[in-house]
Amino acid sequence: MAQVRIVDVGYVPAPAPAAGAAPPEPTIKLNAMEAQWVVAPVLQHLLLFEGDRLPPFDDVVRSLKSSLAATLATHAPLAGKLHHLADTGEVAIRRSADDEGVRFVVAETDADARSLACDEDHDVRTFEGLVPEVDMYRLPAPLLGVQATRLGGAGGVALGLTLHHAVADGQSMWRLVEAWAAACRGHAPPEPPPCFDRARVRLPDGEELARSVVRKYMPGLPAVPMPALLQQDRLRFTRRTFTLDAPRIARLKQRIVRLGDAHGAPLRRPPSSFVAVVSLAWSCAVRCRSVPADDDVFLCFFADARDRLDPPAGAEYFGTCLTCCLVKLPARELRGERALAAAASAVQDAIREMAEDPLGSSPGWEFIKLAIDGSPPIDRLVNVSGSAGFRAYEVADFGWGRPRRTENVRMNHDGQVALVRARDGGGVQAAVSMLQRAHVDAFQSELLHLLGSDSDE
Repeated sequence: MAQVRIVDVGYVPAPAPAAGAAPPEPTIKLNAMEAQWVVAPVLQHLLLFEGDRLPPFDDVVRSLKSSLAATLATHAPLAGKLHHLADTGEVAIRRSADDEGVRFVVAETDADARSLACDEDHDVRTFEGLVPEVDMYRLPAPLLGVQATRLGGAGGVALGLTLHHAVADGQSMWRLVEAWAAACRGHAPPEPPPCFDRARVRLPDGEELARSVVRKYMPGLPAVPMPALLQQDRLRFTRRTFTLDAPRIARLKQRIVRLGDAHGAPLRRPPSSFVAVVSLAWSCAVRCRSVPADDDVFLCFFADARDRLDPPAGAEYFGTCLTCCLVKLPARELRGERALAAAASAVQDAIREMAEDPLGSSPGWEFIKLAIDGSPPIDRLVNVSGSAGFRAYEVADFGWGRPRRTENVRMNHDGQVALVRARDGGGVQAAVSMLQRAHVDAFQSELLHLLGSDSDE
């Protein structure tokens, strides 16, 4: 673990609206899809930069601050806070004249980008020091914090973001990064601009459903309960990142199809990259643990619901718009020869059911219930966050080239897998978090075995 030293803490306020422009709404009430995430609020990512294109660190900080201010012109609600509206029982984003803006931390460390970005076990404690610490478990809570850290060794910069999950999902977060990076390069922001209008997401019973979520899952507001699933000591986790390039993913898809055909259970359609990688990760996680063959094992992942709603919310909708998919199979299904095809078929079925009814009777509540109740046991649950489609490396060019590495810092529990599109643009990067190092070693061995290759990964 490398020591991280805080050098300065300041704030970047949102600029005043341009002349003639309508001021942003002072209060934005969270819908039920978003309110549930108040109990799992912390979304953290780390971007590591190095190379000859990096300006001096002080210039980097100035550029990041000025471009963040420009970005907040279109993302002004993020400079506010999340409040509990005790009179109505709702939770809402509010901006006031007393809000200082977005917390901006400047730090330094002896850790270097190359060692932090390696694919071996992550330096989790240092990672945590490279993202801003923001208290989101008591309302009013900040929505966004950023940290720029001067790296040692051969040099480099770490840029860390902490974002409240109740107001942004991965899709929104990477669109924010894209807008900020464009501003830092001196380019126009991506079109269309973000939309914070919660009327874009129409849920049955609307405001009353949001209030019922607050009453049921967080009755002690303004103090936010921490679910059982998030109470593990994540600093004890062993974390490792694997990158599957495009040719290997293509071979994985072909193998899944062949396995389905060979065992008389062909897939409905060829697997997507997401389905293929998630099926591989789920199979590896089950095979590296001692779960009785007849016990059910579970996979939880989230799907972007924006374009699946009626009417669609639109890609520009800035918020958390996710629906939960919970899949289960007997453990023996993921240990046999057909494991990858069995997993892929089950994942495809879950996605199809979600697409047919994206809201269902309780969109996403399954995960919140799992998080709070601790059931099923964590050793039988794999949770996938992120997406193989997130263009993290592509959108995060602040003028210094693509990051050498981006990582999801807030991996909360044993058996979590975090996905983004790989740096080469055609593959998938998957970070795996487990409590026991032996399980991570076994996961890696199973991964190579199921890929049908003994080459290094």
